[in-house]
Amino acid sequence: MAAVATPALGSNDIPTYHQIPETKYELEWADLVTLDLSQFDKPGGKERLAQQLHDAIQKIGFFYITNFGLSQEAVDRQFAIGKEVFNLPMEEKLQYRAELEKGGYNGYKPLGLREVAPGIFDNTEIYNIPKFIPAYERPQPEIINQHRDEIEQFARHIHNNIAGKLLVLCAIILELPEDYFLNCHRYEEKSDCHLRFMKYHHRDETENQALDNVWVKGHTDFGSLTLLFRQPVSALQVRTPEGNWRWVRPYPESITVNLADSLDFLTNGFLKSSIHRVVRPPPDQQEVDRLGVLYFVRPEDSTELKPVASTVLERLGYKKATDANAVGITAGEWVKARVAKGVAKDQPRSEVGEQTIVGGLTAKYYD
Repeated sequence: MAAVATPALGSNDIPTYHQIPETKYELEWADLVTLDLSQFDKPGGKERLAQQLHDAIQKIGFFYITNFGLSQEAVDRQFAIGKEVFNLPMEEKLQYRAELEKGGYNGYKPLGLREVAPGIFDNTEIYNIPKFIPAYERPQPEIINQHRDEIEQFARHIHNNIAGKLLVLCAIILELPEDYFLNCHRYEEKSDCHLRFMKYHHRDETENQALDNVWVKGHTDFGSLTLLFRQPVSALQVRTPEGNWRWVRPYPESITVNLADSLDFLTNGFLKSSIHRVVRPPPDQQEVDRLGVLYFVRPEDSTELKPVASTVLERLGYKKATDANAVGITAGEWVKARVAKGVAKDQPRSEVGEQTIVGGLTAKYYD
């Protein structure tokens, strides 16, 4: 698998991004499976990887992938671009504010928009870049325009050559045609897939104590898959089937992947949406802002969130829908409703355990 090359530096280039050292603290790390995507096209490779993925989702729903065809230099370029986006003056960033209250996720999400506990607001800035198709053309900051070609190349590679392979593995697990999930995750069709730059601003001691060191409560993601490029500031935790929280280690040259709501709906809970949260980093990283590069894979807007016809689901007792409320709800409706509810100001997130989203469907949050 050929790596995506880093573009030559030009006169409008930006400072090189350097990842900070990993924490020296020994934390309770999650035991996650690693899938080597270089095996995908080898004889029997897809089947072996599908078995590994099957084992991973039976345990925790998070896993690593390596050898995914992007050089570390290409990944760090996206971190560098993201850093420059957040360095822009606030008045400029607000020109590209996402219509979050209407369920629109593309563009800029300002710091402190959501109350996470009484009198304490979220510490995240987000910039979402949608798919590079005519339906989603929109004004972008000049830093994005200047580097559009390499951002698009990066995002398309993720969608087609990384996420696409994982969706094939999911189909193999369910004994479906290999292109089954690819057919409802086409790049050229409307969906809420996007590349995300995300910045967690570090908190002071008073806020951390008031939040019991939990920055984002345990939750599931909206779509099919979430891909998180290696982030050495340790703050991500996953919830085990036993209800314990374990740290996700920043595995070298890896992407951390988790399953999300849409695959859960489409397989009636067999491919489980993974529960995770963000907490205060260990002491040697507490004064560092946590910059992230992520890619969110979501089904086409028109995809109805009903269980697929799979002999595996039938054999294991997952055939009959467990939630009649999901019937008729589409992936686009689910995402837009969850986005709008996420910025609702009715009560602090710390006081929310379960939230009605749309058509009787709910989202749960975990301490």
